[in-house]
Amino acid sequence: MVLGGNVFGWTADKQTSFAILDRFADAGLEAVDTADVYSSWAPGNSGGESESIIGEWMASRRRREKTVVITKVGSEMGTGARDCQPPISLEPSTSSLQRLRSDYVDIYLSHWPDPSVPYEETLGAFQTLKDAGKVREIGASNLDAAQLQAALDVAREKGLPRYAILQPEYNLYDRERFEGALRDVTVGEGIDVITYFSLAKGSLAGKYRSEADLGSARVVDL
Repeated sequence: MVLGGNVFGWTADKQTSFAILDRFADAGLEAVDTADVYSSWAPGNSGGESESIIGEWMASRRRREKTVVITKVGSEMGTGARDCQPPISLEPSTSSLQRLRSDYVDIYLSHWPDPSVPYEETLGAFQTLKDAGKVREIGASNLDAAQLQAALDVAREKGLPRYAILQPEYNLYDRERFEGALRDVTVGEGIDVITYFSLAKGSLAGKYRSEADLGSARVVDL
């Protein structure tokens, strides 16, 4: 089970975020997912708010060693360019670590594919981070089957670290982006999969239903 942290510092303020994280820890869970871009889209935010809240929570609760931190690099941060272009070993990974109040990230994901940056450069930057002990494992999000296979092929050919984890959008309603060719690559290559929007942005949890709807609930085939 992975707790998504994109609402921290956005629709969930610090106090609410801490309460959610406390319940998450009390339930025996340990993996939390965030990104440097969360939540730059909110008025007054610039990105990094979610990482900062998670970092402050881990420090205050002394839970860094008990928490698996997943964060990402490679989103447009308002500068007109993605932040995954080498050398990512300096920025923005250093900023993420400072916000998380940690000297390492458990799982570091490339957030979005960037055709302007060859896989060899991206994987080379990840190699630098792993060699420095700043990243324990790497992965990617939002790659299609061809992109994931190409990245894996480059890693093999160049002796670079391979993506060990894929994070696609996947839930009981939105299946088509993963089921099929992308799933086949992950199975064939032994890639672990964690998902985002696992509850379809809350739709599958009844987030957008009114109290009156509860008496008319019905089962539908997806």
